[in-house]
Amino acid sequence: MCICVKFGAWNVSQYRQEEVEQLQRAGYGPLCARTLSARGYGDVQSAWDYLRADAPLCSPFLMKDMKTAADRVRLAVARREHIAVFGDYDVDGITSTCLLTDFLQGLGARVTSYIPARLEEGYGLNELAIRQLYRQQVNLIVTVDCGITANDEAELCRRLGMDLVITDHHECKKDLPRAVAVVDPHRPDCTYPHTNLSGVGVAFQLAAAISGRQEELLDRYADLLCLGLVADVMPLQGEVRTMVVRGLKALEHPARPGIAALMEEAGAGGKPVTTGTVGYLLAPRINAAGRMGQVEQALELFMTEDPIRARELAAALCRMNKERQRVEAQIYQQATAMLPEGGQTDAIVLAGETWHQGVVGIVASRLSEEYRCPAFLICMDGDKGKASSRSYGGFNLFGALSQMSDLLESYGGHELAAGFTILRQNIPAFSERVCRMAAEFKASGQADTALRVDCRVEPELLTIENIRQLAQLEPCGTGCPGPVFCMEDLRVDQLSEVGGGKHLRLSLGGKRGKQIPAIFFSTNALRSGVAVGDVVDVAFVPQINEYRGLRSVQLNVMDIRPGATCRREVLDQRELYQRFAQTGAFSPDDAARLLPVRSEFVAIWRYLIANSQDNRIQEEFTCMARKIVRATGMPLTMGRTRICLDVFAEQGLIRLHHYAKYDEIEITTDGRKVDLDSSPIIRSLRRRRGEKE
Repeated sequence: MCICVKFGAWNVSQYRQEEVEQLQRAGYGPLCARTLSARGYGDVQSAWDYLRADAPLCSPFLMKDMKTAADRVRLAVARREHIAVFGDYDVDGITSTCLLTDFLQGLGARVTSYIPARLEEGYGLNELAIRQLYRQQVNLIVTVDCGITANDEAELCRRLGMDLVITDHHECKKDLPRAVAVVDPHRPDCTYPHTNLSGVGVAFQLAAAISGRQEELLDRYADLLCLGLVADVMPLQGEVRTMVVRGLKALEHPARPGIAALMEEAGAGGKPVTTGTVGYLLAPRINAAGRMGQVEQALELFMTEDPIRARELAAALCRMNKERQRVEAQIYQQATAMLPEGGQTDAIVLAGETWHQGVVGIVASRLSEEYRCPAFLICMDGDKGKASSRSYGGFNLFGALSQMSDLLESYGGHELAAGFTILRQNIPAFSERVCRMAAEFKASGQADTALRVDCRVEPELLTIENIRQLAQLEPCGTGCPGPVFCMEDLRVDQLSEVGGGKHLRLSLGGKRGKQIPAIFFSTNALRSGVAVGDVVDVAFVPQINEYRGLRSVQLNVMDIRPGATCRREVLDQRELYQRFAQTGAFSPDDAARLLPVRSEFVAIWRYLIANSQDNRIQEEFTCMARKIVRATGMPLTMGRTRICLDVFAEQGLIRLHHYAKYDEIEITTDGRKVDLDSSPIIRSLRRRRGEKE
């Protein structure tokens, strides 16, 4: 099997036994105590501070321009001016829009909510929307979750005599828009102590500044805050953690008919509500409305008081989400087919003529994770393209786009996700520059692409009670991630594919004979290279599985790799082959270790013929090398296997294609025989071993 199936490396932290014992005396479970110690919260006070869910909310007036913004909105309410709340089409933007609209309506304001049509207008303030609102005699536009880069649009508002208040949480450009007020915790001159509020958090603080009743509003809007903050992946620390915890409690008994209906339709009704409920069940369905160009249905879902209408809208969002999944799969297949041979491992930049603008962001996220690099997908429309991008390893997307602004028509976003508009003619130059920047970032050592494992644990710690006590860490998410543990040198005793071959179920044996069931989602035996009898290390999240009333421990596998002995062998063989390929220091003993014998050529060739489909094999090389050893029963090393394949390619028997995640072997022989002894590769190895020609 490959060194790591999903991640390039694991960073395994260590706990201190004395800290674990202290935390356990304070009431933390054994696994929870190990996690806290490994994360640096080894004393009771620091652990309490880390996990506390009642941190006081900050004063909204610590945000720059908040008083000016609140005063202007109050004046508009008093004067009965027409106010437009202008939002975004994702969960954060939708909840922001609903929160502020509902709040202003409660004050008796004349208010209209407006979210741009994603496909026709794109993201954020735009001239079409502004002129439409002007015709509706809107006096004041208040943006939520957008507007921080809308310099030109702010000038248009000024020319039309419309006031503009901007509330946002995205990264700022050097020059801020000229608006009545610009409220954004990312402003360089903002004294607000936290920059981790999403758009709905900033909108909430504006409402609190206007009303002066922050605690009362938190009770009223905790559900919307929770949805927006969790969906926008805000760090669950400080006041954000307080808001999310209050929101999760509110969602257990939802007061809004729309949220109650959506939870029922998504299968979350009547069950404990966690951040996973929001992130994996509710948020994708809410987002689907904006992605598929029907965001008004999500707005109506949150605002309606009619339970019957709420059920209709919730069902519609679920149908849209299924359609989104279908479109996503189609774009993903097209995008992966466009990747060049050899892989584009520094950054992926692809453009499609028929791609759905609302869905490419999800595909970009999937590609960035699978190929371990930033991904940029561009939807072309004539001479222009609109792009969505996702980061990997900490590569700062907003910073990169800022450095390439000369190639872009517009851009916005933050470090991990961003969008931009670009002319077709500038795409090649953009691709070249961003790939170079990504390569430099990777070479700098700043990239963080490893799987973070909290600590090693022993199988006997995996009891139902110990796993249940991990709830002491909740809510988990960014800033307080769910615990990931690892165990070493487990034996694969059983494996089977489930879910139509999409997932891998395993039974793992510990040193003391304990059998541990595990599930590895989104992989199978072929991709992982795992076989019965392998000794492996497993990184996992422990779970309690309930089936027909019986509860048992199960591992949700995050990654799997060969045991330490096998890993050392793999790395040694890679280094040996690279020394030969680079014609560096290479001893006669090295040549002897790498030189195959005829029976090994024959065994590998027979394996290729027997396991090819349409004369092709696609597989990660180290996985394939281990399968060849198992199939042939020969003690082949990976170095000699690689030499055999190189010789086959050199002699025209196969074609080798190297991609980012796998190799492709294409069998091209026409049945003719070749003299392997005449191979330049074999002759070079023999010379280096000291043999005479």
